[in-house]
Amino acid sequence: MLRQASFPEDSASVSSLLDDYLRQTETEKAEHGLVPPTDPLPERYRQEVAHPAESLNGLRVIVANAEGEDCGLVVVGASASGASEIKRFWTTPAARGRGVGSALIGEALRGIDRPVRLSVWEWREPAIQLYKKLGFVSAVPWDDREGLLCLELA
Repeated sequence: MLRQASFPEDSASVSSLLDDYLRQTETEKAEHGLVPPTDPLPERYRQEVAHPAESLNGLRVIVANAEGEDCGLVVVGASASGASEIKRFWTTPAARGRGVGSALIGEALRGIDRPVRLSVWEWREPAIQLYKKLGFVSAVPWDDREGLLCLELA
């Protein structure tokens, strides 16, 4: 089941999912030598986790729930260039392989203007495969961080 997050009711759940996503991302970045392994979450991420309603204000936050437990989220908004943008796509490990991610991305794409852009770490093969299956293709990078792929759906 998918729902649009409502704040403050969903604050704790969204905060927990964001924390999982951001910590996993920082761990992976350390494993790939992009950040020191002892770095805590950067301040901007700590603020996002602590205050999701404020940090995500004006963005569409979609939460997935399976068997009574919130198990994924995706955030949709507009990029600085005005294109639609998908970010913070996350499913818990227990929810993977059960269609939760596909449902989240499908809902994120429903009713938003094209082009849609997103960035993904090059080692996140399952996510990249999903994006390419949906028609996303490599795009001119708008973020020059090492290991980050920029994709777009026309």
